[in-house]
Amino acid sequence: MRYRAYERDGAKGLAVKNGDTWFDLGAQSLVDLIASGTVADASIADGKPEVDVADLQLLPPIPNPGKFLCVGLNYVDHADESPYAMPDYPTFFARFSSSLIADGAPIIRPECSHELDFEGELIVVIGKTARHVSEEDALDYVAGYSIFNDGSIRNYQFLAPQWTPGKNFDDTGAFGPEFITADELPAGAKGLSLEVFLNGKKMQSTSTDDMVFPVATLIAKASEFMTLNPGDVISTGTPAGVGFARDPQIFMKDGDTVEVHIEKLGVLSNPVKNEISV
Repeated sequence: MRYRAYERDGAKGLAVKNGDTWFDLGAQSLVDLIASGTVADASIADGKPEVDVADLQLLPPIPNPGKFLCVGLNYVDHADESPYAMPDYPTFFARFSSSLIADGAPIIRPECSHELDFEGELIVVIGKTARHVSEEDALDYVAGYSIFNDGSIRNYQFLAPQWTPGKNFDDTGAFGPEFITADELPAGAKGLSLEVFLNGKKMQSTSTDDMVFPVATLIAKASEFMTLNPGDVISTGTPAGVGFARDPQIFMKDGDTVEVHIEKLGVLSNPVKNEISV
């Protein structure tokens, strides 16, 4: 099943795709569906009106996740191009909902920096309460997947050992366009191609097989120190090819378009605008 969150005439709603048709679930919450265990049940669309998603203003699939964990340095090639050593434990950090935007919304380059970078990533969404979960059981706690662009303000990211400022500027974290239930993808979203294009030029390309810490490991490790709840999100890291590691460096600027393609999940596409022009 595939879901899109939307806003129409000031009201928020949820659409679900069954077969080739989208149906309007109205004010239904995706997190509530996940928590109820019915998110992959095709009957959720029974009796619902059809809807043209082209007419909807999209929201992030989960606009206000209770927790949004990101993982740095989770591809070998990206760790090699970074100023950091390869980690032997996942490099977790937090994103906040104030930084999240939907597919099609502009990623904002802040007035205080020109170092706006792209990072295409796979998102995993937690399906049920997880605490002290083993790697062997971890995939049982996955509700589904989505796409993320972890837009990073590099000069702020590297001001201190903690990356929080550079990873949480308003309107820099693009999320969507869809939430796809886990049954539609390989276990752990293994073996999927991930590519990022800037103005049509391929910048990043990898397979999700190349993660240092795969989905099951990330869930198990995170559940050691916190309770993960239905609708919580883990963004699993980006591969090599980011702009700051290139020579010369390439940063996103006003008028650019950035796309994250993940096999079987679709395309997350966003324009880039300067803060002062918004």
